[in-house]
Amino acid sequence: MTAPGPLGSFARFILFGGGVGVASSAAVAVLAGLMPWAVANALITVASTALGTELHARFTFKTGHAGWRQHWQSAGSATAAYAVTSVAVLILHTVQPSAGALYEQVVYLAAAGLAGTGRFLVLRLFVFANGQTRTTERATGRARTGEAGAQASLFFPVPAL
Repeated sequence: MTAPGPLGSFARFILFGGGVGVASSAAVAVLAGLMPWAVANALITVASTALGTELHARFTFKTGHAGWRQHWQSAGSATAAYAVTSVAVLILHTVQPSAGALYEQVVYLAAAGLAGTGRFLVLRLFVFANGQTRTTERATGRARTGEAGAQASLFFPVPAL
């Protein structure tokens, strides 16, 4: 499996992450009618993170099945995204206590988009970078060198020193 370039992986990240995000947004809205919003957001964040991590491993970064390490590291970035979305909605409710579901969704999705961009960088540079290097090593039969390690660069290959 060849690691995709940054633009291809970002497009896949938007497709899969955005699809899971939109579904999550709807699920949070439904669950928020049954429980406090922060609890609903936490439950959906856990489920969507597990699904998203697997999709990103297989399709976005093409590293194969996500292992426990990737799931835990991805969970760390999802925790930050949870904090960003929760704080954004809490600020909305503080500034506009009577804000309806439409405004809540707009704020939630805007915050999720911002947090998602940060997550892409974390996933590409740290979580799945090692998997891409291992895949490259297996495909070429090379030991880990500066050249193989350069595969994890965000946009441009980094020359070996």
